[in-house]
Amino acid sequence: ADVRIGNLECPVAASGTPLPNKIYSFRADPATLRVLQGRFDALSVANNHAGDQGSAAFVETLERVRAAGIAPFGGGRDLREAHRPLWIERAGLRIALLAYNEYKPRAFEAGPDWPGIAWSEDSQVKSDIRAARAAGADLVIPFMHWGWEREPAPTERQRQLARLMIAAGADLVVGGHPHVTQGAEYYRGKLVVYSLGNFVFDGFDAPAEKRGWLLRLTLDRRGLVAWETVVAQMDA
Repeated sequence: ADVRIGNLECPVAASGTPLPNKIYSFRADPATLRVLQGRFDALSVANNHAGDQGSAAFVETLERVRAAGIAPFGGGRDLREAHRPLWIERAGLRIALLAYNEYKPRAFEAGPDWPGIAWSEDSQVKSDIRAARAAGADLVIPFMHWGWEREPAPTERQRQLARLMIAAGADLVVGGHPHVTQGAEYYRGKLVVYSLGNFVFDGFDAPAEKRGWLLRLTLDRRGLVAWETVVAQMDA
């Protein structure tokens, strides 16, 4: 692929303290970034585990990911940076990639002068999409962290938000978080893939949790030309 994108479901840091009152607080050893180098070009940090080890570890994660030659998006040192699109330019095509989380805790949300992730507040999402289009994006693609875990079908909220984004100008919507795939549909001729499921993730036993999708997209200035999913099956 010209560009390979994933979701980084944990801080990657040598520092940090697990947040209280969370069932699972993740942290990856910085050495693991060697595995991602050359395999991913960009990683979303807009998820419910990016802030597991506190603000300092989150900022450290952004710095380490960038140092590995990978572009983090969906988070930043403040609200403006967290909502800034990742610009992808290939073969004359200019794509604005946005990322949002809406699964608790909202305490990870970036603020005017503190670091964190982009939260999917409807008004901000619409504003970001329209601003990206005004800034010259040929295509705008939101990458979402949403829905309920282990549910095979999207919620009404996911459908509502996908439609809102497409109405605001998104060209397609891709999502994750439920740890299982959730199917796809079209709205106003635009593709919505609700959940890609797991790709590499420990601690899951059910067959549906061990199977994810790699989504391959072919795009041009008119939008989506073709798409397919490739099954990713996790084993020991």
